[in-house]
Amino acid sequence: MHSLAIFSIITLAVFTQSVTGFGVALVAMALLPAILGLQVAVPLVALVALSLETLLLFRYRRSVQFRTVLPLALGALGGIPLGILVLRSLNERLVLSVLGLVIAAYSIYSLIEVNPPRMSQPAWPYAFGFLAGMLGGAYNVSGPPVVVYGTSARWPPQQFKGNLQGFFIFSSLAVAISHAFSGNFSGQVLREFPLALGAVGMGFVMGASLDRYMNPLYFRKAVLLMLLVMGVKLTFFG
Repeated sequence: MHSLAIFSIITLAVFTQSVTGFGVALVAMALLPAILGLQVAVPLVALVALSLETLLLFRYRRSVQFRTVLPLALGALGGIPLGILVLRSLNERLVLSVLGLVIAAYSIYSLIEVNPPRMSQPAWPYAFGFLAGMLGGAYNVSGPPVVVYGTSARWPPQQFKGNLQGFFIFSSLAVAISHAFSGNFSGQVLREFPLALGAVGMGFVMGASLDRYMNPLYFRKAVLLMLLVMGVKLTFFG
């Protein structure tokens, strides 16, 4: 039952990102800590995200603007170690509450489709990258700050997906390396990874096969509503 739950959650998370372009870490981190605990869930999802982003980067490789992504990536380098330190240092209940708050806030932001003001100062991508790196190191959820920045920078839709994948592959690799140096890839994480890798393959194939039959907008809103509920639960009830 334990293995089936992990496999199902990761398959759902990967399927969600394959269809909508976001969600692998948000969905997985909303559900897995209740089964595995944060100390196992965070490094395991880091490996899952790296595996998936490698596949998705190949899919969107022609849409990535590496010059645009570079400042975000450099900013993330400073935030990732700080996020991992937060994960190791703070009380797990507090860390889960903040994770829930981040997930709920991002869900509300996306559901009401806020259009932030244009951010043209050169320092902004470094600042948003730093915040994304912190969230990535602590929770694997580096996406929300990059989505907000990309929206404010008015990235066109196809470039938006490509730039996100370009940032995510860098962030996922840096987070995985940082977890390795921090000794977070415990025996349990490594034992669960082959199962998780199978779920990555299943979710990716399902997403590639079924996305043409689905309305991504409706599916995205359904996922965001689910994440909002899970975020509130994590914030207040653990």
